[in-house]
Amino acid sequence: MAVATAAPTARLSRQTWQFTQDVRIHGSAVVVGPKEGEGPLGSLFDKVYGDMYAGQKTWEEAERAMLEEAISLAIAKAKLMPQEVDLILAGDLLNQNITATFSAQTMGVPLMGMYGACSTSMLTLANAAAMVNGGYANYAIAACSSHNATAERQFRYPTEYGGQKPPTAQWTVTGAGAGLVGLGGTGPRITHATIGKVIDMGVHDPQDMGTAMAPAAVSTLITHFHDTERQPTDYDLIVTGDLASVGYAIAKNLLEQEGYQLGNVYNDCGLMIFSSDQDVFAGGSGCASSAAVTYSYILDQLQKGFFKRVLVCATGALLSPISTQQGNAIPCIAHAVALEGGGA
Repeated sequence: MAVATAAPTARLSRQTWQFTQDVRIHGSAVVVGPKEGEGPLGSLFDKVYGDMYAGQKTWEEAERAMLEEAISLAIAKAKLMPQEVDLILAGDLLNQNITATFSAQTMGVPLMGMYGACSTSMLTLANAAAMVNGGYANYAIAACSSHNATAERQFRYPTEYGGQKPPTAQWTVTGAGAGLVGLGGTGPRITHATIGKVIDMGVHDPQDMGTAMAPAAVSTLITHFHDTERQPTDYDLIVTGDLASVGYAIAKNLLEQEGYQLGNVYNDCGLMIFSSDQDVFAGGSGCASSAAVTYSYILDQLQKGFFKRVLVCATGALLSPISTQQGNAIPCIAHAVALEGGGA
């Protein structure tokens, strides 16, 4: 297959890139657990497992299996073979990105492990687009995963502990999402990426990540609007990654204070992936929250022409058990990627 000649990325600012080539998502896939499959987007996911173990012995192995399957399906849907993929850019929530590491080892594709907490979905997609746009890869996979049970014992308490959660807490999405990025074709275009700054507003409660992450989302969105000279009305949909009900309301209010009226164009992936009767506290969270919604519903709507332009701003709380135990506040970050409808 002939590959287009790459050109340098246009640097609109130190935070925002405009991709100068026809960078597109050639194939995408989402694999999730049972609770996610019962949600309003369940019919759009490529595979829904009936239990949290996904046929494996441990929850960690289940998360790995989901990530490997999402990557394999994305490659197959792009009508490529694994050996044609130059690079996997992937991350997860476990220590040392171990899910991404083991998955890449199994698949035999070069890996760039990336960690942005729950913002990893757009961190990997932005960098995959940059690698393809710059000619460093013909095809690159952007992928991430999370698992409710693995994240709980990594960052909070094992599920067996049965600790009571407050209404501000969120339910980590179990699943994985992947997108295969290349030049040309007819898939949705990746046009811009805005890389966020670390924002620390002094929030210490790890059970209230929405409040902690909202200012980071607002910072990245305002930077994106300024750098691209766009307004919220230039998008059919603007989504944050996992602010859920608490952070969503805060972000919307903060944006209004800065003169940005998002209205009905704004939503949050943590609110979209679950229904209100699913007992998920404030809503969904985790790397797979924004990945599952983006690589299924959003790309589907772009490809069908229902959306012309979408901005996905994935949000991440960069806490660790050690930093929390030592009394540190929660630093947060958000990365945004602008997508446009498919077609020749």
